[in-house]
Amino acid sequence: MEYRRLGKSGLPVSVLSLGSWLTFGKQIDNSVADELMTLAYDEGINFFDNAEIYARGRSETVMGEILKRKGWPRDSYIISSKVFFGHLGKEAKPTQRGLHRKHVMEACEQALKRLQLDYLDLYFCHRPDKETPIEETVWTMHNLIQQGKILYWGTSEWSAQEIMEAHAAAERYALIGPTMEQPQYNMFERQKVEVDYKGIYKTYGLGTTIWSPLASGVLSGKYNSGFQHDTRLSIPGMEWLKDAALVEMKLEKSRRLAVLANELGMSQAVMAIAWCLKNQNVSTVILGASRVGQLKENFSALTEKEKLTDDVMEKIETILDNRPKQPDY
Repeated sequence: MEYRRLGKSGLPVSVLSLGSWLTFGKQIDNSVADELMTLAYDEGINFFDNAEIYARGRSETVMGEILKRKGWPRDSYIISSKVFFGHLGKEAKPTQRGLHRKHVMEACEQALKRLQLDYLDLYFCHRPDKETPIEETVWTMHNLIQQGKILYWGTSEWSAQEIMEAHAAAERYALIGPTMEQPQYNMFERQKVEVDYKGIYKTYGLGTTIWSPLASGVLSGKYNSGFQHDTRLSIPGMEWLKDAALVEMKLEKSRRLAVLANELGMSQAVMAIAWCLKNQNVSTVILGASRVGQLKENFSALTEKEKLTDDVMEKIETILDNRPKQPDY
């Protein structure tokens, strides 16, 4: 397994990692979750991603039970959680969601209890909170680090401006600022990672733990013969799936990518993951899997990325036709 540093933190993170969104405690049996984590760990993956909202907390409970059974040395793996939505989702009261001090502190305690851990390696602010002063959130994360309950904190789906505001608050009060961001990044979603965050990479050393490398499954090729409307329509951030024209445009590109992947001797999903790994500003690509075979196949992206030469990358760019415009300065 290859490793990259998480920004300037010095924390080495495996370039492929395992996430639990939509799977643990929801779509798959706990025994399958155990098999997936065991395979990942045995293959050298040291980062497992989670969040309070995943399966309304059950995802963390399942992961915690697996970690307890396995008894792996605590210094051999990295665990993350995220705070904002609350584990009750839409049913959460105002005190049970957001990035105000009360919820962040209590959510951290609840996550530790569900995961059966003494501390979290990474703690993400799952979304920005417009109703809480950024200084309050930064102070709370700083305090959690001082208390030994988390090691690093970061953001997820924040704009570059919001991340910079967090750093400005940290500098103003001599606090520990955010280390990492968890953005969506794939062949169809490129602006933040490739353009917006460029200044932050240089100034602060932002680490990225990216999610949805397969664009909700579209880049896996499973919809190439036709898109079937399913439960993903109700997932926040997937509203574009209701736009027939946009869906068809992405499927047309996906079909052309499938042809190229076949010529290269790899699956379309592996090519999409390998494409993400080619970006040196990507610290780790979070994989989601419901089957052991699926996860094993995705691991091959580590070796198959060597086939993505400059010439192949240009062929992909021609198909995508969505290269983000870089600023003139």
